[in-house]
Amino acid sequence: MEIKVERLGETTDGYEEFTSNLPADECRYAVYDLDFVTDENCQKSKIFFFSWSPDTARTRSKMLYASSKDRFRREMDGIQCEIQATDPSEMSLDIIKSRAH
Repeated sequence: MEIKVERLGETTDGYEEFTSNLPADECRYAVYDLDFVTDENCQKSKIFFFSWSPDTARTRSKMLYASSKDRFRREMDGIQCEIQATDPSEMSLDIIKSRAH
């Protein structure tokens, strides 16, 4: 099996645009570069790796994504945070920002 890039976002795309492109009933891996300002007023960036496996996805698909995630994740350089989500509430912007700090 191989992993294909389905979509590349633009640097102008916000987090809502990113999450809206994850299908409601299919698993996906995704990467997001979050820019933020720290409490000390410093501009920072963190790269997040998402393992999106919604409850409504087929069981076989969820098993395939779960079994290949670690190997795929190890191949990527620069990932600083990892999020596993089965529901959009598990990857809200507030949660992502709290993980970035």
